[in-house]
Amino acid sequence: MSWQGKYFHLPELRFLVASGNIDKAAIFNSEGTSVWASSPGFTVAPAEIQAVVASFADKEDVKKVQSEGFHIASEKFITLKSDDRSLYGKKGKEGVVIVKTKQAILVAHYPESVQPGSAATTVEQLGDYLIKVGY
Repeated sequence: MSWQGKYFHLPELRFLVASGNIDKAAIFNSEGTSVWASSPGFTVAPAEIQAVVASFADKEDVKKVQSEGFHIASEKFITLKSDDRSLYGKKGKEGVVIVKTKQAILVAHYPESVQPGSAATTVEQLGDYLIKVGY
């Protein structure tokens, strides 16, 4: 799986798909207004990423994303986890892991064949790395 975008040359970003735990992913700026990189054919609509950004800012006891779920690449996901940094969703046996860093939002999809915990660890580790280096 290759990356499109200006950060294609960074091995840390290719790490998501190359790990085998993620089959497609996209990376946005932290405001969700600019796509930095994406897997071919993995399109997250502007309204979808803005709902993700809003979920990170939502401070209610029960967040809107927890009661309604959310959409990524035109698929609806049930929210498994939602906090200031991470948003996890599941649809059947597949799912998404979304992690916010200082300057980026990582959106990663995992297929039925991958355990959710393995996918979450992969994305969270990249998020930790990006935070450590200032992103």
